[in-house]
Amino acid sequence: MKSTNQKDSSERLLLDRILPGSGSPTRPGSKLMVLLLLVSATYVVYTLKLISSSRACHVEPFSSVVQRLNDIVNSSQPFILLHSNQTSVIKSHNSSPPPPPPTPPETDLRHVVFGIAASARLWKQRKEYIKLWYKPNKMRGYVWLEKPVKRLDREENETNNNLPPFKISADTSKFPYKNKQGHRSAIRISRIVTETLGLGLEDVRWFVMGDDDTVFVAENLVRVLRKYDHNQMYYIGSLSESHLQNIYFSYGMAYGGGGFAVSYPLAVALSRMQDRCIKRYPALYGSDDRMQACMAELGVPLTKELGFHQYDVYGNLFGLLAAHPVAPLVTLHHLDVVEPIFPNMTRVDALKRLQVPAMLDSAGLMQQSICYDKRRKWTVSVSWGYAVQIFRGVFSAREMEMPSRTFLNWYRRADYTAYAFNTRPVSRHPCQKPFVFYMTTAGVHPMTNMTVSRYESHRVVPPECRWKMANPGDLRTVIVYKKPDPDLWDRSPRRNCCRVKSKKKNTLEISVAVCKEGEVVEVM
Repeated sequence: MKSTNQKDSSERLLLDRILPGSGSPTRPGSKLMVLLLLVSATYVVYTLKLISSSRACHVEPFSSVVQRLNDIVNSSQPFILLHSNQTSVIKSHNSSPPPPPPTPPETDLRHVVFGIAASARLWKQRKEYIKLWYKPNKMRGYVWLEKPVKRLDREENETNNNLPPFKISADTSKFPYKNKQGHRSAIRISRIVTETLGLGLEDVRWFVMGDDDTVFVAENLVRVLRKYDHNQMYYIGSLSESHLQNIYFSYGMAYGGGGFAVSYPLAVALSRMQDRCIKRYPALYGSDDRMQACMAELGVPLTKELGFHQYDVYGNLFGLLAAHPVAPLVTLHHLDVVEPIFPNMTRVDALKRLQVPAMLDSAGLMQQSICYDKRRKWTVSVSWGYAVQIFRGVFSAREMEMPSRTFLNWYRRADYTAYAFNTRPVSRHPCQKPFVFYMTTAGVHPMTNMTVSRYESHRVVPPECRWKMANPGDLRTVIVYKKPDPDLWDRSPRRNCCRVKSKKKNTLEISVAVCKEGEVVEVM
């Protein structure tokens, strides 16, 4: 027992040496020290155990990483690319690419809707012009009137099946109109595009405006519209022939009688603001200047196409038609004001005759070609499908491409400064008067597929000429051979070339075709 007590005393003495103060009453600092030692020992033991049980760390060389990435890319299996919390499946370059989206069909007549501004008072005679060009089975359009027209008899109703359906324009009495020289019907007409859009027709790309005395060459209209993206905002038309009209209204305005086209997106944008826009311009004269004012607010300029013709002139259109610009003929207007385009015929019958070459080769209609008969020293100008002119002597191409002033300006004056283009005077020299041959018939040769058009002399008594040279007055007929060229306007603009083939008795034969390599219309 005594030995046991001595052993306990020796152990206590040893502990007191190791932990000073252990034999004394416990203090708070000693307890904290013990706790820290126990935590530290536990951390050391846990760390040693973790190191002894973990695998050896292996760092993959960079070259191996690159090789593995190349294997993934060259494999046929897709891999996942993660970026910005988005997951995309990227296929390897060996797999086939996705098919391209289908190409939308080319613009055609089914994508066009005509809005025709008409008057009930003039409808009986003006509808005859619309019958010439409108094809109900191929086209869509509406005639917009201010009031219903009177019921016609049964015979007329049968022919009216070739006309577009009628629509009555909405009431526009809420819009102010303060122009003393105009008529408030201009407001009604200016809203036709918006009202036609409101009909909700499907698959519309273009809205085309015209008057009831506007004649369209529809195939050429489509050729012009195909040049432009119908998904963009376009306002397409042309100016007046009258310089004064353009100054008074605008050189940036499409004249409505000559026709203009509005793309679908532009029509939508116009419909959203047009009523507010119209109220801001009560002093304007017509519908087309109101339309242009709204286009200016939308920031869309006029895209000019020379084939839309307002024809703000009086008299004979011959000079303008015989030297048509190098552009497809799209419209003719003011046909009640000018003389018939073919002599000794009514206006409607003359236009019916023009439909024959238009069906054979609409792209080449009215296109001018210039050439020379070097043997007889004649200058020849062919306006295909319309007329041929033959002059004694030599005229340069620069002169011949200018319209001769066979017409008066819009104020009935013979003022050469009144036009927005170059013109030349009608020659007063008796030997330089043109001999004119008008188209009478046209067809297609069954063997050669060439169009054959016949032009007969316009019999007027020519003035006496004393020049000692061949007289074109001896001719009675001109025959023109031309291959149809529907792709004419898919190429850069250029006049066709004509060549004098032969003269048999009182008939002259001419061929018209694309100019050959190096071919030039040179003065002899």
